Amino acid sequence: MVRVLLLVVVLAAATGLGLWWRARNGRYAAVDASLLRRDAGTPDDDGRTDRLTADDLGAELGTRATFVQLSSEVCAPCRRTHSVLAGLVADRPDAVHVDLDVEEHLDLVRRFQVLRTPTTLVLDAQGTVVGRLSGATDRRHALAALDAVPGSCTDGVAAR
Repeated sequence: MVRVLLLVVVLAAATGLGLWWRARNGRYAAVDASLLRRDAGTPDDDGRTDRLTADDLGAELGTRATFVQLSSEVCAPCRRTHSVLAGLVADRPDAVHVDLDVEEHLDLVRRFQVLRTPTTLVLDAQGTVVGRLSGATDRRHALAALDAVPGSCTDGVAAR
């Protein structure tokens, strides 16, 4: 009887943890700049380390937003996220998607405390990290991230 009860408790806990994990996966979270590592990365002219430049990325920033996806070669959710973000920016000329390999960009992994792939940093037009998506994402969550960028909206019309 005790074994059966223990098994039920373990299964309930595992199910609850799995549902919580799935609910958080791929969702947008705003970034608190005070939590970024100040000892990592090269500060810009204002002394900030929460900004990325075209030189950091090897690509131009979007005029509205940039999705910087940090991926690994053997990551299946990374391929799905790449497809979602590439499709989104194809419809949005003011947004850019940059996919970077974590093995080649360990400085960014440390600087932005990336613990899993894919992790997508959401940048505003100036390259400031305003949020992140952790785990595989879908178009709905990517659009929510784009909406959260200051001055942006998903219909392509500037916010008033």
